[in-house]
Amino acid sequence: MLKEALLPIFSFLPQVKSPTYRVPFKEKLKWTGVILILYFVLCQIPLFGLSDISVDQFAQLRAVMAGSFGSILTLGIGPIVSASIILQLLVGGKIIDLDLSQAEDKALFQGTQKLLAIIFTLFEGGVLVITGSLQAASPELVWIMILQITIGGILIIFLDEVISKWGFGSGVGLFIAAGVSAQIVTGAFNPLSTPVSPDVPSGAIPKFIYLLTTSQPDFTVLIPIISLIVVFFVVVYAESLRVEIPLSFGGVKGARGKYPLKFIYASNMPVILTSALLLNVQLFAAVFQKIGFPILGTIENGQAVSGLAYYLTVPNLSTVMTNPLGVIFYAVVFITACIIFAWLWVELSNIGPKAVAKQLHGMGMQIPGHRSSRTHFERILKKYIPAITVMGGAFVGLLAFGADLTGALGGGTGVLLTVGIVYKLYEEIAQEQLMDMHPMLRNFLGGD
Repeated sequence: MLKEALLPIFSFLPQVKSPTYRVPFKEKLKWTGVILILYFVLCQIPLFGLSDISVDQFAQLRAVMAGSFGSILTLGIGPIVSASIILQLLVGGKIIDLDLSQAEDKALFQGTQKLLAIIFTLFEGGVLVITGSLQAASPELVWIMILQITIGGILIIFLDEVISKWGFGSGVGLFIAAGVSAQIVTGAFNPLSTPVSPDVPSGAIPKFIYLLTTSQPDFTVLIPIISLIVVFFVVVYAESLRVEIPLSFGGVKGARGKYPLKFIYASNMPVILTSALLLNVQLFAAVFQKIGFPILGTIENGQAVSGLAYYLTVPNLSTVMTNPLGVIFYAVVFITACIIFAWLWVELSNIGPKAVAKQLHGMGMQIPGHRSSRTHFERILKKYIPAITVMGGAFVGLLAFGADLTGALGGGTGVLLTVGIVYKLYEEIAQEQLMDMHPMLRNFLGGD
């Protein structure tokens, strides 16, 4: 019934045409580069009619949402991720019965996600402008600003679709990595901005060198950079951790291999989804306050000052001293949400024990010394996959929380996501290049 109701709507939605051939490495690289340049260009287009007194309510989540405050891409990937959260909860809770291993159900899921993302774009843009988070210079410009934000949000949705079908990785990941990388460069060096003091440079590194040469060194200036380096190495190390299950190919005697189960099994998606959830709490707090029922907390000057919205605001080191219980509450909620979203992501991405067992058994694989049956495969995988899903989700949640506390350049969560995204992008590019050089490897590596 859901399918029959939605299909007529999907027919009106524009979509990026899927390639009818295997996209070569150079063409994928070209499309990825073009979309990345377009993203940076769109980030520089300011909102017409925006008041100078507007405050970025989501500054601490800006890197994760890959948006640029004050531009037509203010929303960034927020609507896409918000739509993904809703669908994951509905499908994971069996409220909507979809089998994403089936092409028809997967297409329905993707179409519904796009429709929801467009709805969230209009909703979030309207909330930001009407509640005053993005203040219009005059009342008559309110709807013009909402229109601009909506256009920018829809453009991001389709740029993401182009990357997913014609480029490397996903647009969501690429935009996060691009935005965080830009923040890291400007935060570390910042050569173009106006310094706070006429003599003291703005960037962390030039500022530290200046203070050092004037015999007044301040090593706290380097804390964000040190935190950035620590997070980088911890994530790279964690990406290399894995459990390897020995396999043999039933039809070829002596042919053996290993199936790797990465420690960060659900990748960094749980952190992205959790951050988007926190953003929506802030949004709805502003909505309820606007209609006179501040049940989620009070927002003043673009910042939550009380209620649930306040306790779910990203803390910093100073907050640890002034409100330690609030920091602990935030940490528990953040890490718990990461674990839940990790479990949902594994189930909905068809990388759970049942789906992996079906895939390996269908390829004729078996575990040496064990009977070759799908049920036996699934029983063994159930010993590992649920455990590493929970531990990996808790790990990335704890690491993101700790990095945010120290104020790492680019945002602790943003750095965590960027390192993981770039690591996976590198693996995908290397694999694609290898398949282009050796076409016979395509079937073995899963190429088209």
